[in-house]
Amino acid sequence: MPVSENKDWVFINCPFDDDYQELFRAILFTIYSCGFVPRCAFQEDDGSNTRIEKLYSIIESCKYGIHDISRTKPDSINHLPRFNMPFELGLFLGAKRYGNQKQITKICLILDTEPYRYQKFLSDIAGQDIKAHKDNVDIAIKKIRDWLRVSSGNTSIPGDVVIKKRYQKFKKVLPNLSKKLGLDHKSITYIDLTLLISETLKTT
Repeated sequence: MPVSENKDWVFINCPFDDDYQELFRAILFTIYSCGFVPRCAFQEDDGSNTRIEKLYSIIESCKYGIHDISRTKPDSINHLPRFNMPFELGLFLGAKRYGNQKQITKICLILDTEPYRYQKFLSDIAGQDIKAHKDNVDIAIKKIRDWLRVSSGNTSIPGDVVIKKRYQKFKKVLPNLSKKLGLDHKSITYIDLTLLISETLKTT
């Protein structure tokens, strides 16, 4: 059954490991700060549904997509790179290219650590406007904020300086907010984290 697309939903395709945690939380915070709602595979925990079916559904429902393809180094366990991010980017671009009238309006932001580095491992997307965040939270916040501002045309989106200050404040209060809910802020679930972010932004 087709899923209706939501103009305020943003699909997040990025690494989910501990090394990326700081950037991931900053991405979530920026999306909420701009008035949008992030969506990713972590939002559902349904053992009766396969991961790929979850991805199909989420990608279909999101007009916007943020894709970080920076994780290319082999991991320390299997000594192989992760291909999930380029694969999910391909699904998103395929939906835009071959989808219905709603799907072809999809817009995405592609991120990497350095400009033009992607040409060495994903040359098929040469010509795309890739943004480099240099593994820096402040840069990532500005890139995402500016992209959402231009792509949506929403004039009420706050400036990146404001979002950065709010994020730093959120980082300081997160341990106490988590503790009040009986949670460990270092291993907080995606659902709990997004709830705390959205509730915090209502008071700032």
